[in-house]
Amino acid sequence: MAMNDNNKKPQGPQTNAWMKTILIGGAVIAALAFAVTLFDGSGHERSVSNVAYSEFLNRVDNNTVKDVIIGHDELTGHFSDNSAFKTVAPSDPQLIQRLQSKNITFRALPEDTVSFWQILLSQFLLPFILFLGLGFLFVRQMQKSGGGGAMGFGKSRARLLTEKQGRVTFNDIAGIEEAREELEEIVDFLKDPTRFSRLGGKIPKGALLVGPPGTGKTLLARAIAGEAGVPFFAISGSDFVEMFVGVGASRVRDMFEQAKKNAPCIIFIDEIDAVGRHRGAGLGNGNDEREQTLNQLLVEMDGFEANEGIIIVAATNRPDVLDPALLRPGRFDRQVIVPRPDIEGRLKILQVHMKKTPLAPDVDVRTIARGTPGFSGADLANIVNEAALLAARKGKRLVAMSEFEEAKDKVMMGAERRSVIMTEEEKRSTAYHEAGHALVSLHVPGCDPLHKVTVIPRGRALGVTWNLPERDQLSVNMKQMKARLALCFGGRIAEQLIYGEDSLNTGASNDIQQATDMARAMVTEYGMSPRLGWLRYRENQDEVFLGHSVSRSQNISEETAKLIDQEVRVLVEEGEARARQVLTEHIEELHRLANALIEYESLTGAEAKRAIAGETIAIQDVKPQVTIPLAGGASGVPKSSPFGGWGNAAPQGA
Repeated sequence: MAMNDNNKKPQGPQTNAWMKTILIGGAVIAALAFAVTLFDGSGHERSVSNVAYSEFLNRVDNNTVKDVIIGHDELTGHFSDNSAFKTVAPSDPQLIQRLQSKNITFRALPEDTVSFWQILLSQFLLPFILFLGLGFLFVRQMQKSGGGGAMGFGKSRARLLTEKQGRVTFNDIAGIEEAREELEEIVDFLKDPTRFSRLGGKIPKGALLVGPPGTGKTLLARAIAGEAGVPFFAISGSDFVEMFVGVGASRVRDMFEQAKKNAPCIIFIDEIDAVGRHRGAGLGNGNDEREQTLNQLLVEMDGFEANEGIIIVAATNRPDVLDPALLRPGRFDRQVIVPRPDIEGRLKILQVHMKKTPLAPDVDVRTIARGTPGFSGADLANIVNEAALLAARKGKRLVAMSEFEEAKDKVMMGAERRSVIMTEEEKRSTAYHEAGHALVSLHVPGCDPLHKVTVIPRGRALGVTWNLPERDQLSVNMKQMKARLALCFGGRIAEQLIYGEDSLNTGASNDIQQATDMARAMVTEYGMSPRLGWLRYRENQDEVFLGHSVSRSQNISEETAKLIDQEVRVLVEEGEARARQVLTEHIEELHRLANALIEYESLTGAEAKRAIAGETIAIQDVKPQVTIPLAGGASGVPKSSPFGGWGNAAPQGA
């Protein structure tokens, strides 16, 4: 209930501001409308009937006209029944005599004359008032958006966070214990500085949170805001960049001026790589504005004037592009690494996200954590959310283990697309392709265990084979990488063995891309080529915008480039030959597994082994796919790698 009260309180000022803006705008419009009607000469009665001049003369002759007003170019008046009329007034010299003969009351209006004040008001004052009102509204809008009025482009957009805006504490963070301890020490320093200063310790001036996307860097910053008990300013790196020159540096200065007034305080800059990129040569001085902003940030963080009591916390997933001057001690004293969680970290993260989810008795959180290696905290939160949505869609009151398994497959391999219509031949080709991947992974030492194989279209692939490691892997050896090369070619070779050379299609494009990239990395980055040795070879490239000079860097000679290509080809051909040998020796197992995939559509690793052995497979809740023959060939849409690292998934697009 307290959170609801807090959410309602800030609505008062916003509502008053909106009402004030509406009232001001309404008053301007009403004033203009009143002025227009005030000087409008058409202030006649609304129910006036237009009559022909001949009819008017007939009415005069019949004594049915009560009074007449003779204007410059029209006649108005009332008939005997008090109805108003008007008609065009031609030059008729007999009109006055005719009206007098019938004793009709009439009068003439003087010619319209416009006074000086009317001209002044209508042509000068009213437009001036209109533009003045519009300018006033523009200024108010600028004050709201940029802060500081119409010339407030240089004002800082840093937001001062309070506990009313969704308080997060370190108790809400799990799985990244080392990073949390580093930041807790900064919070403790702010709360009790004497405990550190009496031993000569100084408070760190800044901490840079580095880690892959989704690992909880921004969440850690929010926890600092909730725990520190000091003012917390939050701003994004892109907020410093604007269409006007000099705005970025001005906003940096204004931000630190605000921080000095509220010291001790914390400034959090999210995605600092947007403003802190490496300073280098650029064509046409295109980076001058960003570099000026970075220079001002460097000066404010550790320049001639000290900023006592101001701690800078920044987050990025691209530390390699940051300027070295930004990373030195004195600006960012600490680089806090926020890695992907291990199995114990994933277990704790899942427990945090499952607090508000009603779980069925069969849910084993440790099994889910063990089956999600390489997942970030955001991925795990997404799995819990997807499982809850699946259970709600099925009308369940508790989220069971089956929903978590289905949600995990959806996050890893993409959502099922059962609406995709495949012909029997396309489905059979896809089944042999995925069976080839699965069979190679089962018979080649070094491959990760088979997790699941399916011919149900998922994401942009018509079939997926997924291998998951048994534990978290911090490195991959040469045996494993060569096994993954063979795994990449298992699908295309299986199709080639069944359908022949002429039936090759575009479905293996992703497999070929993964194998080529991995083989090139083995040769040029990991030193796994005996002919090239333990050297790293970088391709020749132009360093214009991020480099130190506007020149082409020559890293390898033409002869070395040819040798690299030869070694890459050797590794690829070895993997292809290994996969061909496995599938040729186990061709009967390939047929069994493909037929099982055609019948059941999805198989787990254990079910695939039973199918290969010829045993009975007991699968519940199998939804057969309705196939309607359609004209058309194989899909040539290239597929992106689903989830994870090299060769983990082998999607088929045939």
